Amino acid sequence: QLQLVESGGGLVQPGGSLRLSCAASGFTLDTYAVGWFRQAPGKERERVSCISPSSRTYYLDSLKGRFTISRDNTKNTVVYLQMSGLRPEDTAVYFCAARPNYCSGPLGYDFWGQGTQVTVSS
Repeated sequence: QLQLVESGGGLVQPGGSLRLSCAASGFTLDTYAVGWFRQAPGKERERVSCISPSSRTYYLDSLKGRFTISRDNTKNTVVYLQMSGLRPEDTAVYFCAARPNYCSGPLGYDFWGQGTQVTVSS
């Protein structure tokens, strides 16, 4: 079965850090662009970051410098999202998604994970 599974979410205090993982099973991610998206209650899903097969990276402008996306090139099945300096407004369900060849907005992704909750609160 081809699927993506996110992990690493949780409750963190403002200013804290989390690392999310997106693990593929049944296929490898080396030819896929992998995006991280988030959706807060009452808001539209937005793309947080994306990494292309060549490891070109894209970030939501407001997040640059706080979030870092990366591939585990030894496994070719895992993509990470390192989040630091977390703020209450970062609270959302975070999803990863994969599509062939290049990054895009929320449309066109073949695979989606089930999401992991990130809550930033004191």
